[in-house]
Amino acid sequence: MKKVSLVLMLLFLGGFSAMAQWSEQNHAERFEQLGPMLRSPNVYRTASGAPGHMYWQQKADHEIEVELNDDNQSIKGWQKVTYFNNSPDDLKYLWIQLDQNERAKDSNTPKIAESSINPRMSMRQLENILWHDLDLGYKILSVKDMGGNDIPVTIVQTMMRVDLPQPLKAGEKTEFTMDWTFNIHDRMSFIGGRPGYEFFEKDGNYLYTMAEWFPRMAVYSDFEGWQHKQFVGRGEFALTFGDYKVKITVPADHMVGSTGVLQNPEQVLSSIELDRWNSSKKTFDNPVIIRTQAEVERLEKQKAKDKKTWEFHAENVRDFAWTSSRKLIWDAMAVKQGGNEVMAMSYYAKEANPLWGQYSTRVVAHTLKSYSARTFDYPYPVAISVEASNGMEYPMICFNYGRPDADGTYSEAIKNGMIGVIIHEVGHNYFPMIVNSDERQWSWMDEGLNTFMQYLAEQEWDRNFPSRRGAAHKIVPYMKSEKHLLEPIMTNSENIIQFGPNAYAKPATGLNIMRETIMGRELFDYAYKEYAQRWMFKHPTPDDFFRTMEDASGIDLDWFWRGWFYGTDPVDISLEGVNWYKLDNRTPAEKKADEKKAFDIEETYVSKTYNLKDTPVTVVEADPATRDFYYTYNPFAVTPDDDKAYKDFMARLSPKEKELINSGLNFYEMKFRNIGGLVMPLIIQFNYTDGTSEVERIPAEIWRLNEWEVSKVFAKQKEVKSIVLDPFRETADIDETNNYWPRQYEPSRFEMFKGAGGARGVSIGDNPMKKARRK
Repeated sequence: MKKVSLVLMLLFLGGFSAMAQWSEQNHAERFEQLGPMLRSPNVYRTASGAPGHMYWQQKADHEIEVELNDDNQSIKGWQKVTYFNNSPDDLKYLWIQLDQNERAKDSNTPKIAESSINPRMSMRQLENILWHDLDLGYKILSVKDMGGNDIPVTIVQTMMRVDLPQPLKAGEKTEFTMDWTFNIHDRMSFIGGRPGYEFFEKDGNYLYTMAEWFPRMAVYSDFEGWQHKQFVGRGEFALTFGDYKVKITVPADHMVGSTGVLQNPEQVLSSIELDRWNSSKKTFDNPVIIRTQAEVERLEKQKAKDKKTWEFHAENVRDFAWTSSRKLIWDAMAVKQGGNEVMAMSYYAKEANPLWGQYSTRVVAHTLKSYSARTFDYPYPVAISVEASNGMEYPMICFNYGRPDADGTYSEAIKNGMIGVIIHEVGHNYFPMIVNSDERQWSWMDEGLNTFMQYLAEQEWDRNFPSRRGAAHKIVPYMKSEKHLLEPIMTNSENIIQFGPNAYAKPATGLNIMRETIMGRELFDYAYKEYAQRWMFKHPTPDDFFRTMEDASGIDLDWFWRGWFYGTDPVDISLEGVNWYKLDNRTPAEKKADEKKAFDIEETYVSKTYNLKDTPVTVVEADPATRDFYYTYNPFAVTPDDDKAYKDFMARLSPKEKELINSGLNFYEMKFRNIGGLVMPLIIQFNYTDGTSEVERIPAEIWRLNEWEVSKVFAKQKEVKSIVLDPFRETADIDETNNYWPRQYEPSRFEMFKGAGGARGVSIGDNPMKKARRK
């Protein structure tokens, strides 16, 4: 190999590991485009991720009259459905969801659930095995057209097919009515679930959270046709937007909170409550208590026998839910949202105080402000939080966790848990109540996006808020799971083993990594808001989200969708070694002197010890006439040829080259190894000998030609003392011990005890070099 004129001198050699020979192709797939994996663009959904010029969706308006029986905990209802066929297709039948049937005696839910016998079994575990013989599930009393004629129906577990007398033509509408009833179940029992009642034994009252309480229209869409996948408990809902007029008849002393706007407050509220309610509409700083705890405690003892009917209207919602009880305290305050004023409200039993009175409605208001800033102004007139010992969301209303101890005290964990759940469930108004994704198929599109938004809102509420999900390092335990316990985020909700980490935490973490590390906040926030605004009150798919994020940001993210959403590989990037180089600008004399110095301090060895020790270096001249010289060779002497070569080389340099060679730059050649399989940007912190530090950010595309190992040279004016890869823990790297140069180790602790066996009583812990932990 020909020696180049500009020579580099190696000053330090870091330890390079011998690299394994990878059997995989060098750059097989990680940077290939998603194209074939996504649906083809069409007139309904564009390649940019926006709705197409012929986008359509169905609409279903409802008029419902329902009565709650507080004596036997049952519901009976009548509803009229007006269904608009906005599709280009003629429909012979419609599909309706009967979610209450998931709790019926013959439900498939317990049949498909695994079970086993353990040495110790709780009553709840046994009840799950035995299931129940309660009379639960819908009784569909009639389905009729507007002429009073019966319409044939077929009930298939949690779905009902309505066979229309004649096909519903494209662009036309149909109307029909249904009568139905069902028994409300105890949601605090082993049957569980989102809706139901809670019984308070001390005062003998019930608190009802009524959701999934009426037969709901399934979605018919351009990308899927009918979404009629059975409801077996986990996968949530795909629902059709529409307008609702609902009359709810309950005991006269009950308080009702509901989706929509109360139409008859003068008929259902006392004069004092009405005054407080009107006052709350003008109050923007602190909630106004409309029904107080003292008033509730009196009502708990009386139990009225007469009834009142509450009427609510809601426009452009995909669902409708409500709560009712004489135990409910109610407070409210106004929140400005763009040019509108939204009523933030809370309903809670006295058992939830003082925690709920202090925080709930304020958290609702905070959530609206935080989410709206990143998406769109909250478009509905109310946002309600109900304390119900669980967490579930519906348009304008949600049921939340967070009850203090019986004496009214609570821990920070309970308080923060309540705040986090309220933010999460109120936040679901945005995803999926307005940006209406199919939860039955893609849980992450509502849970993951919402958990990401929840993380941001929590940190805005309190910069030290102990968020469970969102920060990259929080997902590491899940990413380190055995492969058979992992599925891609894109997996259907019913097929996921670790549902919380997969559907909530991993997508939320991925979005946070995109925002903080891959795209930057400005680009990410713009694209994310564009997605939210494009798909308000519409039915987006993952393709629409992926395409919009790239379309609006100008960043190719296919490698990230492929790895983080479609794959299960973790991030484990190792800093394998570092070579330190400097440009050699020494004179021949300086170079020889350095070589002599290095020789003198070279590690001793036996031959040098015996052969070279005390050996003089001399030059002996022979007869000058013959010009014959005899000498012992001195490798550290500067020859005339050395001087000439140096002067000639320097003379040929341009001013720019001379500036570079005299710059004193340090060149650090670094090698990185992709052990985990998931590529990520390289975030590198250089710590200098003068005590300062600097961070370099290298895009993930550095891996595009070699997905397993890459090298990168950095030129630094200062001398580097140490290097840290991913110093801010922002890529979810599952092994941080290989992120350091030089390697940093911390010993594991072990205890010594004295036992009967003398020396054998010493307990020795792990090898201190075996477990290297991040400092």
